[in-house]
Amino acid sequence: MHDKLFALPVIKQLSDYISQRQLGDLPIIVISHPKVRGAISIQGAQLIDWQPSGQKPCIWLSSESQFKPGIAIRGGIPICWPWFGPAGSPSHGFARILPWQFTAHNEHDDGVILTFTLTDTEYTRKLWPHEFTLILRLKLGLTCEIELESYGDFETTAAMHSYFNISDIQKTAIYGLGEHYFDKVSDKEVYGASSPLKINRQTDRIYSEPEEYSLIRDDGWSRTIELHHYHNSDVVCWNPWAELSCSMQDMPNSGYKQMVCVETARINKPLKSENQHPARLSLVIMSRDNKPQD
Repeated sequence: MHDKLFALPVIKQLSDYISQRQLGDLPIIVISHPKVRGAISIQGAQLIDWQPSGQKPCIWLSSESQFKPGIAIRGGIPICWPWFGPAGSPSHGFARILPWQFTAHNEHDDGVILTFTLTDTEYTRKLWPHEFTLILRLKLGLTCEIELESYGDFETTAAMHSYFNISDIQKTAIYGLGEHYFDKVSDKEVYGASSPLKINRQTDRIYSEPEEYSLIRDDGWSRTIELHHYHNSDVVCWNPWAELSCSMQDMPNSGYKQMVCVETARINKPLKSENQHPARLSLVIMSRDNKPQD
């Protein structure tokens, strides 16, 4: 799926390293830079690929996604806003299924900087009666930096619903989640959770006391993905496992084996925007090879 993105025909060359292409029925922005490859869907301003030079792709994207307007893309980093989960309709909010404006771009020797903007419309005000401006900035290079700013007068829950590409879920462990979480599968709170998290069943947890960064250690590929969370209150971990994966039309039956979601979120403590003071949610991703143990 990753190589397919960069083989798509160029519709418009925007700069030396940035082009617009088409994936299914959706326009995408593609980055082909000496230091990094990447792709962002204009629907949702959703990062669907980030691959530093010489590394395996870090972002998981389902080969079964439909890539049609108004339908959520399975994979990448969807922006869940202005609510997380089933708090409203559509689930996870409307930001991830609406087209954003691609408002600015820049490039330099180390990578590219992209800016996307979403503002309220008659459609959004029927779903959520507020005026707003969202600004999403992405800095893509050897690291991936994503910052969401929201302007207006309101409170929201939100998440960067990040899907990560791994060799094998059973060879993967997640560190830095903290000891307290709400288990959405069993509908109960858990205190004194052990670390690291090794997933071997359907998992859907909201960790409310996470550390400042999480580590996804992938022993199959001998690499660690570092996730540095900013302005968050929670980290969500999700994997559908076999039965749920097989029931999802936009995921391969075995898709759960090669992905894990570790999400930067504000759920228990909503984001608050007021006057000209925006709310922010940020994530910095780094990938590195695991050093041999002495």
